Order: sequence, then structure tokens, then C-alpha cells
Amino acid sequence: MKVTVAFSVVNVEQQRFIEIGYRDSSRFAKVASIPQESLMLTSDENIINVRLAVQYQINNAKDYLFNVKDNEATLKQLTESVERAVIGRNNMDFILTEGRSEIVAEIKKEIQAAMDQYKTGLTIASVNLQDAQPPEEVQGAFEDAIRAREDKQRLINEAEAYSNEIIPKARGAASRLLQEAEAYEAEKIAKSKGETERFDQLLVEYEKNPAITRKRLYLEAKEKLYSGSNKILIESERNAAQFYMPVPAAVQTASGAVNRTNVESDLVNETGADKAAAHRNTALSTDIRPSRSK
Repeated sequence: MKVTVAFSVVNVEQQRFIEIGYRDSSRFAKVASIPQESLMLTSDENIINVRLAVQYQINNAKDYLFNVKDNEATLKQLTESVERAVIGRNNMDFILTEGRSEIVAEIKKEIQAAMDQYKTGLTIASVNLQDAQPPEEVQGAFEDAIRAREDKQRLINEAEAYSNEIIPKARGAASRLLQEAEAYEAEKIAKSKGETERFDQLLVEYEKNPAITRKRLYLEAKEKLYSGSNKILIESERNAAQFYMPVPAAVQTASGAVNRTNVESDLVNETGADKAAAHRNTALSTDIRPSRSK
């Protein structure tokens, strides 16, 4: 009697792969997207297209053959479920930017925990996030949003640079104005104190001789008032016209006369000097010439 025994050979060293969201039949063919697997909802209610590759290996042939009927299908469904749960707990910007490595590590950890619980005999070697992009229908709008976010950050950086440049200047100008104000205050206080002391001295003099002090103050005030005037009014008899003398014109005329007098004096002096020199030369030549009588 013959007994037929069926057995399966399991290669525990082979590295196996599953693909979620896409199928890559060969490296020369175009990667085919599977929307029903790749499209997922984020925590901020955005749809994102995610492609994930899982590399696994059999670590226990007994568990692999007898505990689960279809290990690859189980791993694929479990991976998709875990991936949707992790993606749903994070927002879109985090997934597309700095959150890739954290999301991959979290997916791998949860898949391995579920595989151990099911006793599938599988070990997850690596989880690779091949691509994460918005759907093609909104790709243009998403790129505009990215550019707007980059422009926002650029403007923020420019504003901070301008702030760092202008604030020290403003502080310096404020400090300078404060110092000028303090100096102006000190000047005014000193001047006021001086005026007060002068007034006190005048008060003492006024108490001694009121009439004389009053007359002196009056004359000083008139002198101060008329010192800057270039007009002269000559008082005449009552109800008579007053005479006006243009002082600048008179001063210019007097100045011109003085200048002409000086010039004429210089010319007279030069002429007299020339005549005196000629006379001396004549006398000298007479003294030197020999006498004919001898």
C-alpha cells in the first residue's frame, strides 16, 4: 500500500515584496497606479495619492504554512488598513514634507505587531513610501498652494531682515533725539536760572533807585529794539511831516566817498613820491658830475 505525502518547500531566506497603490511589472514599463488602493483621506480632509512598498521575509515556516491561509493577501489587506489609519491621523502638509520617515516607521511597527498577533511567521524588513502626491485633478492647485506658501515664507524672511535692519536705526535715532531733548532742557533751565538771577539783581537795584533803574531799562530796551533797524526818523514839530533818511544808501554813499578819498590820497602820495625820487636823482647826478671851472 502506497501513501502519498504532500509537502511544500518554503524558502525562508527569500526577500518578498508587496505593492500598495501601484503595480510595477518591469523597470522598463510605466508604473500603473491603482486609485482604489492609493487614494486616502488625511486628517484635514484632503485626498492624497500614496504608493507604498513593503519588503518582508518568512521567519517561521510552520506558522507561515498552517496558521494563515493566504499570507500575502492577508499582509496586503493589513498593510492597506494600517496605512489608511496612519495617513488619516496626520494632515496633508506633514505627510508631504517632514513627516515621511515618521509615517513609514509607524506603519512598519503596526504591521509587524498585527503579523505577530496573527502568528503568520512573517517579518517586515522595510516599508518604503515610494510617492505621496495630491491627485492629478488638483495637482495644479496644489502646486499653486506650495508656491504661495513659499512666497509667504520668503516675505516673512524679508520682513524679518528689514525689521532687523530698521529697528536698530530707529533706536539710535530715538536715543539721539532723547539726548538732544535733554541737552535742550538743560540749556533752557540754565538760561531761565540766569534770567531769574538777573531779574533778582535788577529788583534789588530797582528797590534802591526806582526812577533811575526804570529809565536805564527803558533806554536799554530802545537800544536793543533800534539796533537792528536801518531807518532813521527825525522828529519835527507837531503836525509836521517827518523826515526819512535811507541809512543804507547814506552808508553806501559815505563808504564810496571814503573809498574815493583813499584812492585819491594814494595817487597823490604816489605822485609826490615819484617827484621826490626824481629830485634826489638829479641832485645826485649834479654832485657826481665834475666841475668845468677846474
